[in-house]
Amino acid sequence: MKMQPFVAEVRSKEEVVIIDMKGEVNAFAESGLNTAIKEAEIYNPQVIVLNFTEVNYINSTGIALIVSILAQARKAHRKLVVFGLSEHYVTIFQITRLSDFMAVYSDETSALAAVG
Repeated sequence: MKMQPFVAEVRSKEEVVIIDMKGEVNAFAESGLNTAIKEAEIYNPQVIVLNFTEVNYINSTGIALIVSILAQARKAHRKLVVFGLSEHYVTIFQITRLSDFMAVYSDETSALAAVG
């Protein structure tokens, strides 16, 4: 299986910032993800939404990156919300209890409706 490079794009919708991610969330994603988080923080959002719709793989290092983002968000009193996880990764988020600390939605519409 060929590795897909990680790409993250930031977009703002009122007091919410969405980070659209593509590719694989692993050690190689750390720099791009950290850059996206820093860009998102410029908007001083109340909520950061992570879009996993085009993420095809998350390994344990990727889970650790997500935990780090969660810690940063909590420290800044921001809510972290995710959507677009495959069924497999929804289960992983439940097993690792990440879903206890961030709401998981199936799509952008439901995620934005919940935080709006």
